[in-house]
Amino acid sequence: MDFKVAVSIVTYNSEKIFQVLDNIRTEFSGDNRFKFLIFDNNSEEDYKNKLRKYEDIVEINFYHENNGFGFGHNANLLNRMEKYFLVFNPDIILKKDSLLKLVEIMEQSSTIGLTVPKVLNADGSIQYLVRDQVSVFDYALRFIPFKFVKKMFNKRLAKFECRDLSDTENTEIRIGSGCFMLLRDEAFKAIKGFDDRYFMYFEDYDLCLELHEKNYKIIYNPFSEVIHFYEKGAHKNRQLFKIFMQSMRLFFNKWGWKFF
Repeated sequence: MDFKVAVSIVTYNSEKIFQVLDNIRTEFSGDNRFKFLIFDNNSEEDYKNKLRKYEDIVEINFYHENNGFGFGHNANLLNRMEKYFLVFNPDIILKKDSLLKLVEIMEQSSTIGLTVPKVLNADGSIQYLVRDQVSVFDYALRFIPFKFVKKMFNKRLAKFECRDLSDTENTEIRIGSGCFMLLRDEAFKAIKGFDDRYFMYFEDYDLCLELHEKNYKIIYNPFSEVIHFYEKGAHKNRQLFKIFMQSMRLFFNKWGWKFF
């Protein structure tokens, strides 16, 4: 396969990134098909100094303020010329072989704008991050702390989380997770990247819907796997929950409110 991939990582004091970069050094050292780019959203000075120790494997843009997830990825990618762009969270452990499996899918058809892998927890269990539809009710269910309520709506949650996706074949999906997305460069540029009005949360859903508007397909590949140290920050942090709610309002205002 003749290809180049620009790999974009946006970070703000992300504690897992040094483990991630050590893994990148092991997996991708010397392979010039992959260009790693970090956009730092004005992290603390000690953190920046630690990042500088990895400048042999990544190109780092130390930005003067924090304008969010989508802004950083757009800055990294919109002017790049590689064939594919990888949106890569700073808490992802990746094997090169898994990325090559996604590239192989993209090489099959120019109508495929995005591919996503199976996302796992560190213990090997699946994170169900693919979505078919998004409603206010489903998100309320996820935040409700009472297990008996979730049990009552277990079938609803299972459908929302697309738990029935095939493990034996690729599946065309509606919405994939922004924690790890392999994008065709022309598709990403056709929609002008992420809508950076979203500071954090929902920008990945928005991007997927924009791709569908341009008639690009999104493919889930169960044979490609990554480990994601999923924090669920909006469930634990009041400020992050506020940002989550602001992004949710923006998303539904843009794409239409669906309550149930």
